Amino acid sequence: MTPKTIAEKLRDMAGGLTRAERQLSDSILKNYPVSGLGSITKVAHAAEVSTPTVARLVQKLGFSGFPDFQANLRIELDEKISGPIAKRERWANDAPEGHVLNRFTEAVIDNISQSLGDIDTAKFDATCALLSDPKRKIFVVGGRVTRTLADYFFLHMQVIRKNVTHISSSSNAWPHYLLDIDEGDIVVIFDIRRYENSTLKLAEMAREKGAQIILFTDQWQSPIGQHTEFSFSSRIVVPSAWDSNVTCMLIAEIIIAQVQETFWGETKGRMEELETMFDKTRFFRKFS
Repeated sequence: MTPKTIAEKLRDMAGGLTRAERQLSDSILKNYPVSGLGSITKVAHAAEVSTPTVARLVQKLGFSGFPDFQANLRIELDEKISGPIAKRERWANDAPEGHVLNRFTEAVIDNISQSLGDIDTAKFDATCALLSDPKRKIFVVGGRVTRTLADYFFLHMQVIRKNVTHISSSSNAWPHYLLDIDEGDIVVIFDIRRYENSTLKLAEMAREKGAQIILFTDQWQSPIGQHTEFSFSSRIVVPSAWDSNVTCMLIAEIIIAQVQETFWGETKGRMEELETMFDKTRFFRKFS
């Protein structure tokens, strides 16, 4: 039987906690498990309780002290971060030899390894710097299949910073977006095989206006690559009739994470305002 996590223990014992202990428990669970990894003073301050309250709750959880409590939190955090790979090792050995579960996953892991190894870190950093420049507007577009990646990238970048536009997947509307592109602005394009003529035309017209192109493509390189030095090639071949977008998504998420850190002063305020609006509209269901 899998041991209970600290979060599960806190929820189980909620009825037997004092008011201050419940307040501390709620604070820990808000951003679990990271919320419990600061010093005992910081954990207490975040929950607006005393340090003796922290010590008492830790003992109620069955730990010898705060260091023991944090050691277990770190183990949980490691498992949470490495979970997919670790879990894959457990079930892969039980699958029949040559099973699609093994073949597909091995192909994806190999794609990730090779693609990341091919990235020029200087160009990666330069790309993140471009996206982090508040003077530049950002436009994001994808094709028939890659528009889902473009939508994902846009959604996150729009929260992180201002002046981000998602260009419609309908090519007959693109001239309207081109009207707002100024010299130095950024057009992020997702284009993997089969490369689309309309997307190439958009890139050409954007370059004519002086825009910088950031391209997410595959190992064979979209023809849009000739219009930019900021190109990220992902290996996409897997045992399927469909190509895999896992590696492309990973690279996009790493870029999102880096730009978020650069913009954090502004992004934090935008996130807080967004959460307030979510609360007002009851967009998400909350559980007590």
